[in-house]
Amino acid sequence: MIKIAGKKVLVTGAGGFIGSHLTEALVKSGARVTALLRYTSEARIGRLDFLPSSLRKKINIIFGDVRDPDICQQAVGKNDYIFHLAAQIAIPYSYIAPRDFLTVNAVGTANMLQAARSRDIKKFLHVSTSEVYGTAQYVPIDEKHPQIAQSPYSASKIAADKMAQSFYLSFGLPVVTVRPFNCYGPRQSARAITPTIILQALNGRTIKLGSISTRRDLNYVSDTVNGMIAACFDSKTAGLTLNLASGNDYSIEEIVSLVGDILGKKLIIKTEKKRLRPSKSEVQRLLGDNRLAERKIGYTPQVSIKSGLEKTIRFFEKHIHLYSKEDYQL
Repeated sequence: MIKIAGKKVLVTGAGGFIGSHLTEALVKSGARVTALLRYTSEARIGRLDFLPSSLRKKINIIFGDVRDPDICQQAVGKNDYIFHLAAQIAIPYSYIAPRDFLTVNAVGTANMLQAARSRDIKKFLHVSTSEVYGTAQYVPIDEKHPQIAQSPYSASKIAADKMAQSFYLSFGLPVVTVRPFNCYGPRQSARAITPTIILQALNGRTIKLGSISTRRDLNYVSDTVNGMIAACFDSKTAGLTLNLASGNDYSIEEIVSLVGDILGKKLIIKTEKKRLRPSKSEVQRLLGDNRLAERKIGYTPQVSIKSGLEKTIRFFEKHIHLYSKEDYQL
């Protein structure tokens, strides 16, 4: 049983989909959480808005940008543990602004690592992505699988991964890297594939998509969060890279069918060229091997695909008014 109460923790990217769930779990467990959120003129706190005010009041919020070394130093402060999730993540946008992805994901990670190195931290958890593997050369994909940069996004995350590894090898910084496979659940951006399917299905029967033959290893957000927490607070994970995967994969077409079954609808897929990625950039299959994570931190996903989709659908049914059709239909 991991004892979290009283631990001083920094979460970067805390306002994002996974970051908000992680922050919520840590606060509920009694951790003293500092959240670094990207500054906007509206001082919005992102997905943390969904947390009850009683929990939000317990979070020490700092606004800034990981590209700013001074902000990184301020955020690290006297915290003992760092969960580094801050990243530029939208793959299609990385085709338009590759330099932005490189500076946020690689340089921002270097800034956070340098800030952590200047303090006596107990663990730095770096969040990678399964996209660094590219299309599976063999399945299931283990941590030794080659890294292939099939998009500027994945290239920037590979650079960040290597930076994290270098700080462990060069300076002995206690870094652990986790690679979540395709995480889904409540609060996710409408532009991600699962919410895109769900929101269109809630509004009709026609689902507009790009490639529907690609296969993804889907993980419900609570399983991903639990894996991150276990990896960070385990005393023997420094230097490791761990896949957080379910060990099952589904085609996009199969996901549509599952959503339709839950909603009791016969959904019709319409493929649109504008939604297709460049052919050599599309990752065709991701199926993760989670056996190392199971051995090292006891990682065993608990939420089935059906249960996870049902929970996610209920969230979007309740909050559908927050999402513009332009976010997921156009």
